[in-house]
Amino acid sequence: METRFDAARTALLTIDLQNDFLHPEGAYGRAGATAAEIAALPARIRPLRDALRAAGGVHISAQFTLIPRPDGAPLISAHLRQLRPFLTDGDFAPGSWGHTLVDDLAPADYVVEKVAYSCFYQSRMEYLLKATGIDRLIIGGIVTNGGVASSLRDAHLRDISTVLLSDGSAAFDARVHEACLVSLGTVARVMSCADAQAMVEGRA
Repeated sequence: METRFDAARTALLTIDLQNDFLHPEGAYGRAGATAAEIAALPARIRPLRDALRAAGGVHISAQFTLIPRPDGAPLISAHLRQLRPFLTDGDFAPGSWGHTLVDDLAPADYVVEKVAYSCFYQSRMEYLLKATGIDRLIIGGIVTNGGVASSLRDAHLRDISTVLLSDGSAAFDARVHEACLVSLGTVARVMSCADAQAMVEGRA
């Protein structure tokens, strides 16, 4: 893996850090589907994001999206409907408050609507990276075993250098998160937010 850090070719990629996932009044909060480690992520990631921007990098927010039908009901996979039966009209709808990046990290420099686990699947992600000359991603968000893992592995398949934030990503089960860090360490450099910030600022 390359050792020289080039901020202009680097993006912080956050996965699913949206109001409907994190805010108490969002879809998951209303259903009681919360975790302290998930709620802590935006404040933990923000100093790294600010340092990367100051060095010339950008922040890409990949945001889970449920496209509404004409009657307002969301287009939702059978798998997700079974897993999260509380999702209803208006949740994760494009342009809605719930779909939006949380205030602690808003606004992102670029937003990618994400309709599946991976932000590369049927999205504009690859175009965006090519158009901006980005070939390194620092990845954090939720959940480690879902959108984070899928997006990271898809980036790896495209020869994009990846850093996984060990404390900038989380799952609803800490054991699952830790197991993913071990597994994903075979295809990414695993670093804390503080260590990644030191790398960005040339202190490591």
